[in-house]
Amino acid sequence: MMRSAVLSVTNRRFARRLVGGTRAGRAVASRFVAGDTLAEALAVARQLNDRGMVVSLDHLGEHVGVINEADTATASYVEAIDAIEETGIEANISVKLTQLGMGLDDECAMRNLETLARAAAGAGTTVTVDMEESTYTGPTIDIYERVQREHGNLGIAVQAYLHRTLADLDRILPLGGHIRLCKGAYAEPHAIAYQSASDVDASFDRLSSLLMHTAGVRPAIASHDDDRLDPVIAMATDRVEPWEFQMLYGVRRDRQAELVAQGHTMRVYVPYGVAWYPYLTRRLAERPANVAFFARALVGG
Repeated sequence: MMRSAVLSVTNRRFARRLVGGTRAGRAVASRFVAGDTLAEALAVARQLNDRGMVVSLDHLGEHVGVINEADTATASYVEAIDAIEETGIEANISVKLTQLGMGLDDECAMRNLETLARAAAGAGTTVTVDMEESTYTGPTIDIYERVQREHGNLGIAVQAYLHRTLADLDRILPLGGHIRLCKGAYAEPHAIAYQSASDVDASFDRLSSLLMHTAGVRPAIASHDDDRLDPVIAMATDRVEPWEFQMLYGVRRDRQAELVAQGHTMRVYVPYGVAWYPYLTRRLAERPANVAFFARALVGG
């Protein structure tokens, strides 16, 4: 698949220098990342709110090397939650558990997630737990389940390309909360994930139908593909409980506006921070149009 090919290239040292150290790379980053600071992200969030969209703020980072870094990341998210309350913007936060210490000390990661859940409850908002590489799928769900049972204001992302996701939802759905369904953006082997685009799409459609027909959860359908969105819109006519679309900052902005104009809830995933390279490479891998955008920036087009 193109995703695997792009990820294999962007993970090489020369590609990191090209993207991270050139004007073209920064141009692409500025398309998909709101800025280096929380203040810049809040300004973007306010603009999106003014256009009728809600937001999920993501302070970029993952796979911390020492627990002190996890504590620092947790504090930065508490700052973001406090800012959401103080500014009145319509937003929640999204966080990767490896940024909170998962993989180094899972109990510490759980405590950090509990800290964020308590802060979010005080601010009247929620926390979305992002899904990472398949190595971390099981531990992520374990931590999510423990904290969600206690606090009840979390959501979690699930990836349609993983074979295991349908079984995982048997465990996740009874916990309530919001569930972000995305296709998946990591390079995974055949034994773990669907490889062809058609198989991934078919899985996405099955899972979106399950979510849209399940009471007690808030489906968050995260796709930029109209062929994935249109069936959800049709199913929504029979759904009485809340649900939403989610898209990435900088991707299909016109379509985001169209869906809002049609009366649908649109949550835009707004990343910020200096650790943007891993995030950006996955965005390049997901959509050929993103690679073309980078190529045009590289040649000054």
